[in-house]
Amino acid sequence: MSTSPTQAERQAERAAPAGDNRLKILEATMKRHQYRADALIEVLHKGQELFGHLSPALLTMIARSLRLPPSRVYGVATFYHFFSLAPQGEHTCTVCLGTACYVKGAAAILAALEQATALRAGTTSADGRLSLLTARCLGACGIAPAVVIDGAVAGHADPELLCARLRDLLD
Repeated sequence: MSTSPTQAERQAERAAPAGDNRLKILEATMKRHQYRADALIEVLHKGQELFGHLSPALLTMIARSLRLPPSRVYGVATFYHFFSLAPQGEHTCTVCLGTACYVKGAAAILAALEQATALRAGTTSADGRLSLLTARCLGACGIAPAVVIDGAVAGHADPELLCARLRDLLD
């Protein structure tokens, strides 16, 4: 008598290879939160921490485990700028495009960074060294325009200084 894998098991296999301890850790996180739907953000954070990004297969597995519609899980994952649906580069540069930052020149900063790095916003370099991202708001309006490079916030950002900083990081 053969046992066929359940749909959740097949989904987990697509998210990570069998025996991958990351899935066990993610499962333990969901269990600790009693598979409650209101633990979605915590579970997504753990998934991102473990896998580096949230693949469609991983989002589907989380949705099934928490008994949530996949559209809700995807909606939360795409709403918050912290979550990434694709692998990120070794270094990240996130330009805030919120109202205060935009009014103070964020669009010009983004254009300068795109030109200097030969990347479009939302992409990663072919060598995987840099991801150029945007955010709806970083919550740093008092120091607009704001940019985050590898987790460090740079306020009153200057395009020339940022381009030089990225060149230094990549050299």
